[in-house]
Amino acid sequence: MRTVLGIDIGTTSVKAILVSPDGKIIDEVSAPHDLFSERSGWAEENANDWWNNSVRVVKELKSRAPDAFDAIECIGVTGMVPAIVMLDKDGVPIRKTIQQNDARSVEQIRRLTDEIDQDELYRLTGGYTNQQHVLPRMLWVKENEPENFSRLRWVLGSYDYIVYKLTGVLSVEMNWAVESGLFDIRKREWLTGQMTEYGFDPAWFPPANESMKTVGKVSDAAAKITGLKAGIPVIAGSADHVASTLSAGIIREGDLLIKFGGAGDILYCTEEIRTSPKLFFDYHIVPNAYLINGCMAASGSLVKWYLGDILGNYGGDALRELDEAASKLPPASDGLIILPYFLGEKTPIFDPEARGLMFGLTLSHTKAHIFRACLEAVIYGFKHHIDIIEEMGYNPQHIIATNGGSRSRFWCQIAADVLNREVRAYPSHPGSAMGVAFLAGMASGMFDSWEQIHLFLQDYRVFTPNPEAAKIYEKSYKIYRDLYRQTKPSCDAVARLY
Repeated sequence: MRTVLGIDIGTTSVKAILVSPDGKIIDEVSAPHDLFSERSGWAEENANDWWNNSVRVVKELKSRAPDAFDAIECIGVTGMVPAIVMLDKDGVPIRKTIQQNDARSVEQIRRLTDEIDQDELYRLTGGYTNQQHVLPRMLWVKENEPENFSRLRWVLGSYDYIVYKLTGVLSVEMNWAVESGLFDIRKREWLTGQMTEYGFDPAWFPPANESMKTVGKVSDAAAKITGLKAGIPVIAGSADHVASTLSAGIIREGDLLIKFGGAGDILYCTEEIRTSPKLFFDYHIVPNAYLINGCMAASGSLVKWYLGDILGNYGGDALRELDEAASKLPPASDGLIILPYFLGEKTPIFDPEARGLMFGLTLSHTKAHIFRACLEAVIYGFKHHIDIIEEMGYNPQHIIATNGGSRSRFWCQIAADVLNREVRAYPSHPGSAMGVAFLAGMASGMFDSWEQIHLFLQDYRVFTPNPEAAKIYEKSYKIYRDLYRQTKPSCDAVARLY
């Protein structure tokens, strides 16, 4: 038996998966962790929670599938980008991580936008200064937590931290570097001049490695803690949205992924390096392919907030009843439209001061209306991204849906209706963990063709648009787009209240 292990450091949980060369998922395990938002716009997590959960799920896999576990040939780790893990000289996190959807660095973004030649930055990195970039968020730490900043010696991403804990090797994967805004995407090198100008030591940033490169081996210390065999090769890994793209079989130009995670990702495969000021750019794992992509700060996390914080941990039968009630409501939720900017927004508006909005509320609206409007809001956000991709001259031909929301027939049908396109959903597909496991399989020689990813893509559902619903959504989507433009001055004013 031959197997590979994939570990996914997600927004809400850590997942581990064992994969065999015949297209079978032997087993998968997950463990939840918390997102902390102690102040408006903040998004933090505990890197030690990620490691503890990684140990937990790996040990559980060993207990559930010991023979397959003992046959692991290579390990890949994927995770959120660009989450920031700041380590001291001993490799210990000096504070909670600052997540990719954190929106605290508004003042720093304003200053950097004025101080840095934005056209030159776009030419080098494929993007303008925004809330996802590493520089403004680290500058916030420098200015607001000088004691923590003085202890800083290394900067890693989410999955890079787990690679470090497994191997003892400090490394960042190439797409963390790309997403950081501190990396030349054509020369593939750090922008060290920008780092030093703002008081950051370039030595804090480890080498940026290709996804499939073996960067280390499981150390004796990690083997003792996890139950893994010492010496198993560990690759640099992958950004979660890129791994999801591979695991959904998106390997050709024209393929597009909508990923229903805690944040929402939209990825379009192309064969050329092409950038947009409204979107992000990444290298695909597949050679000679690239990804034009967007990331909504709040997607599944918006739904989780409504069900948890507002309705009080709605789940089980109560959630099924809510889902059924919402499915019986008309498209556009009887005129209730939500802007999903509850954590500000990244692409395509790049506005950390944007705010969530419920528009059109009346006394006749129920919790089912709000639930449906939350689901619709996420798809409106997806459509906004597809509009931009089409404006670039591309024609998305195949739309694939993965991750948590793809398990909901109701949400997927809303997607087909709002987008007015066929959507193929993989409800049981494990997403990013599968992609990085397959990548580990390519690195170890367990797989020899990218086409073999289709061995794992047998369980899917196809959703076709309802013409009548699509007509209503076409009208409500225009209102959705207008709402942000009309309320932006008020959002800016609210951000300056305190």
